Amino acid sequence: MTYPGGKRFAFTIIDDTDVATVENVAPVYDLLERLGMKATKTVWPLSCPEGSRDFGTSQTLEDPEYREFVLDLARRGFEIASHGATMESSRRERTLRGFEVLRETFGSYPRVHANHAMNRENLYWGTGRVDSPTLRGLLRIARIPSDYFEGHLERSEYWWGDFCREHVEYVRNLTFGTLNLARINPTMPYVDRGRPLVKYWFSAADAEDCREFNYLLRPEAQGDLERDGGFAIVATHFGKAFASGGGVNARTVELLELLAARDGWFPNVGELLDWLLDRHGDHVLQPSEWKRMQWRWFQDLVRRKMRSGLLH
Repeated sequence: MTYPGGKRFAFTIIDDTDVATVENVAPVYDLLERLGMKATKTVWPLSCPEGSRDFGTSQTLEDPEYREFVLDLARRGFEIASHGATMESSRRERTLRGFEVLRETFGSYPRVHANHAMNRENLYWGTGRVDSPTLRGLLRIARIPSDYFEGHLERSEYWWGDFCREHVEYVRNLTFGTLNLARINPTMPYVDRGRPLVKYWFSAADAEDCREFNYLLRPEAQGDLERDGGFAIVATHFGKAFASGGGVNARTVELLELLAARDGWFPNVGELLDWLLDRHGDHVLQPSEWKRMQWRWFQDLVRRKMRSGLLH
């Protein structure tokens, strides 16, 4: 493919807001801006009064300093996206109140949404992310729940699928351990008739933290992306060891500078998905592509967990 401006490949990032503060993510955004790279940042509009064991250090839009920081990111061309109302499960009322805060703050509802961790309002999550009975069985063995996530179930107090269908354009589903998504999900963003409360789904390359991000962006992977004319959306967490003391990890800086020097297009996530959608129009995911994606996702998930010591 030839991308806007005659560029040879496309690259962007979706930064989930887990454990993010102004201090630990602002230097990364300053670096991206210096390099001419846009990105998409998810935010939590509401605080979590019940507390959160894993994400309690995160700032939300109820923190004035963080709110002003995110507003400034939007003014600088970064896209603001949804990661749910807050860091723990939210019933319908809190989810919708969170979206209203986003609309009031930024002038419109976010076009991009990413489910968060174990939040019960997640749409089509857990074993509901896939259709293969074999994979669902394997996921249950791995203790991934089958009936816990209820955002798409109208009978549930966590239901908000109707709002998603009306106001959200793109939702992230499967993530992979490779940079070039054109090799895995070339037709994204895609329509999934079995999950109709989402207009369009998209895939991403997975990098949990700075270490995994640096591995994903190793020079040979960058070269493959450029040579193949592919596209990449990296899902990561800038709050996880990317910056400290006001500076960005030296290897991350080196790799992003190398990437920026290549002949690439660096939009935000919404811009890339809009361009891909315009290129091939509405696309219902074909069974053969979906089957390959599910198994590749599971294989990459197992590999990542083995590398991180979470699976023995």
